Amino acid sequence: MARRKTFGQMVQALVRKHVWAMDVHPSAWIAPTALIDRTWPRGVHIAADVIIGEEVVLLTHDLTRGLYLDTRVGAGTLVGPRAIILPGITVGADCVIQPGALVNRDVPDGHVAEGNPAVVRPR
Repeated sequence: MARRKTFGQMVQALVRKHVWAMDVHPSAWIAPTALIDRTWPRGVHIAADVIIGEEVVLLTHDLTRGLYLDTRVGAGTLVGPRAIILPGITVGADCVIQPGALVNRDVPDGHVAEGNPAVVRPR
């Protein structure tokens, strides 16, 4: 089921694409309060039909170590509210990131990540 986007979300999507040059599929639904990293915006890759919940933090950089890495979220993935995805992480297709999870390792296709640090298990 596709979620309806507000006017603000449509404007944010245009800014992400044309100003920040982020790779975000048009069918992705991103909550207005989600914090998508703008320090290395070209490192953001969000596939089709992804839902990113309220206050999610998706990082592509770590200034303390001087890292600028690509962070990817696969098609059909649901990222719960207040989850944190660290730089350089690849979340596979059809995954579920539970609310509040700290994802510090790659998540294979069709898996669930929960906890802090996230424990990855099959669906």
